Amino acid sequence: MQYIPPNNLRGHDLASLLAARGLPADWLQVNDFDPHSPQNVARYTYSEVAALVPFHYRSAVPTLPELRQWIDGLVVAAQDAQAERHSPIASVTHGPSLLLLGVTGVGKTYEAYGAMRELAVTGVRAQWRVTTAADLYAALRPRHGIDSEAEFRSYRDAPLLLVDDLGAEGKPSAFTEEVNFRLINYRYERQLPTLFTSNAAAGQLRERLGDRVTSRLREMCQRIAIKGTDRRRAA
Repeated sequence: MQYIPPNNLRGHDLASLLAARGLPADWLQVNDFDPHSPQNVARYTYSEVAALVPFHYRSAVPTLPELRQWIDGLVVAAQDAQAERHSPIASVTHGPSLLLLGVTGVGKTYEAYGAMRELAVTGVRAQWRVTTAADLYAALRPRHGIDSEAEFRSYRDAPLLLVDDLGAEGKPSAFTEEVNFRLINYRYERQLPTLFTSNAAAGQLRERLGDRVTSRLREMCQRIAIKGTDRRRAA
């Protein structure tokens, strides 16, 4: 792993993320020149995550206790695997998935990006792929000069994957249902941690995603219902 020197990420509110992990605000500034130290792994991982998190969410912090429990579980599993394999660093490779449900604007995407940011500063390697469901379908539609299968594998095989707004298109087309099934079934069978958000109510999932997809989501994901109203309208 490349050594990343300490830096000052203004506007990223790292102190609150570190405090949630019981770490001092200057923990990331430890300059030990060890590429495998937890601090360097955190700096390296956060630099990748920061490039994926939209500007609007660059100071997002998870507030749901279920998200913190999920992060804790991924960290412990990664550290256990590191000890078992005698690896120089702990990396997230397997674990449970989450499905955040709630109406539009209730804060699902904020919580998801907050979870990404907090996991990044734990000192455990976490490699993410991020997409909205609409962007995923657009990226995979057959078109000249693009290997759609190679593009699909980049999402399918990601160690950690965030799919925002799953089911937002309403009743699935044959194409979107196939994409959803292939992606979710693959990750379900291999227990690859995936974070989904959806504005569908729990009772609408089958209508919006189909039987096969909904069945696997229900088994692979802990469902978290976020209550409230559209915060954007109140702003």
